Amino acid sequence: MKYLSKNEYVVGDGIGWHELMIGSHLVTERLGYTHHGLYAGAGKVVHYAGLSRSLHRGPVQEITLEAFANGHPVWIRKNPSARFAGQEAVRRAYSRLGEDRYRLISNNCEHFCMWCLHGESRSEQIDVWKSYAIDMLDTGFKALRQLTSLLMSKGAHGARPVDQNQVLHIK
Repeated sequence: MKYLSKNEYVVGDGIGWHELMIGSHLVTERLGYTHHGLYAGAGKVVHYAGLSRSLHRGPVQEITLEAFANGHPVWIRKNPSARFAGQEAVRRAYSRLGEDRYRLISNNCEHFCMWCLHGESRSEQIDVWKSYAIDMLDTGFKALRQLTSLLMSKGAHGARPVDQNQVLHIK
């Protein structure tokens, strides 16, 4: 396996599905995000199809590792603090098979895997996007406050109020 970080390993060409551990959290790149699934054994992955194949959401389903990868590299995301592992994590994944309540922000493929392994739905990917959005909004609000303050200070220092009798009304 190729080492990526202290918690992730690429499942390369030399690694076959028969060498993966049941219950492994698998991740693969997509355009602009990462897709997550749980290895169920025998070359199968249980995942929330969501928007992984099209703009139409899909249910929790079992697919082949090759279909999950969809031509992209796959890596294992280590979960050392997982409450559920191996067969128990896979049993939890299969308990939701067919569920069709995908929501990008609150019930996506990463939420699904984290629920299977940790018992709680969460998505670091969404947390990062939310944090970025909040930072952008905060920056925008600060700039707006500064602009408002600047405009108000200019009005208070010498700008005179508009006399409605001096305003030209053009029709």
